[in-house]
Amino acid sequence: MDSPFKTIGLIGKPHHEGANQTLQGLHDYLTQRGFNVLVETRVAQALGVIEEQHIVDLVQLGERSDLAIVVGGDGNMLGAARVLSRFDVAVIGVNRGNLGFLTDLSPQDYLVPLEQVLSGHFKSEQRFLLEASVYRHGERKASNLAVNEAVLHPGKIAHMIEFEVYIDGSFMYSQRSDGLIIATPTGSTAYSLSAGGAILTPKLNAITLVPMFPHTLSSRPIVLDADSEVRLLVSPDNQDDAMLVSCDGQITLAVHPGDEIIIKKSQHRLKLVHPLDYSYFHVLRNKLGWGSKLF
Repeated sequence: MDSPFKTIGLIGKPHHEGANQTLQGLHDYLTQRGFNVLVETRVAQALGVIEEQHIVDLVQLGERSDLAIVVGGDGNMLGAARVLSRFDVAVIGVNRGNLGFLTDLSPQDYLVPLEQVLSGHFKSEQRFLLEASVYRHGERKASNLAVNEAVLHPGKIAHMIEFEVYIDGSFMYSQRSDGLIIATPTGSTAYSLSAGGAILTPKLNAITLVPMFPHTLSSRPIVLDADSEVRLLVSPDNQDDAMLVSCDGQITLAVHPGDEIIIKKSQHRLKLVHPLDYSYFHVLRNKLGWGSKLF
C-alpha cells in the first residue's frame, strides 16, 4: 500500500479480551500489507509476539513510529499521549472503553476508516498539553504533563483546603474549596464538565479553571488564554499535609502546606489523526446524548 506511514506502533489495554482481539486483528492486517509493525511490550506479551526487533517500550515506539494506534479507552489514550506527545508521531485510537472521546474508531468497524487513514486521506489536529510543577522553598520537587487536566485536591475525601490563585503574576482570588481543576479543551469534556465547566472546542487556545465545591457561591469557572501561567499558592495553615496535584487522574504529585504549583502550556503537542468524516460535534452528540436534527 502506498502510505505516508511506514512504521506503525500498536498500544493496547492490557488483560482486556476485546482489546486483545482488536490488537490481533490489527497486527495481522498491518503485517499482511507490508507495514513495519512495532508492538508495545505488554501488547507483545498478550499477542505472543516473539520477534525482539518488533517489541519496544512506549518511548522507543514514539521515537520510531510514524503512526501509533491505541486500542482501549480514553484512559489508555491519555497514558500513551503524555509520552507520545514528545515525538513527531501521529496517533489514532480504537475505542475499547466507555465514552471514547479520544478513541474514535469503532472496534466493530475500524478497518474501512483505518484504510482511509493509511492511504493518506485523513484529518489532522494538534492538541496542547499542560505542564504541572510543584515547588517547595523555591525548588522544583515534581513535575508532569496532563492532556486533560491538572487538579489540586486534598488527600482526604471532602476535605476543604485554602489556596490563592495568581494569573501571570497577578492575584486573582483566594479560595476555600475541595480543590481546583485546570483543564485543556481536550479535558473540557472530562472531569471539568462533571464539575460544571464549559465545553471548549479543540482548536481554542484556552484553558478553564473550575473550582470544586467552593465555600463561596460567587466562585465560578473562568476561561483563560492558554498561554497564561497559573500559579497556586497553598496556604501554610492548611491542616492537610497530604494534598495532591493529579494529572489526568493517573499521575499524582505530592503537595505540602506552603507549596507553589505552576501550571502552564507544555511545549509538547499531541498529533491526532481522524478519518475524513470525523466531526467533533458528532462526537459530542453521540457521547453526551444531545438531540438530533429536527428538520
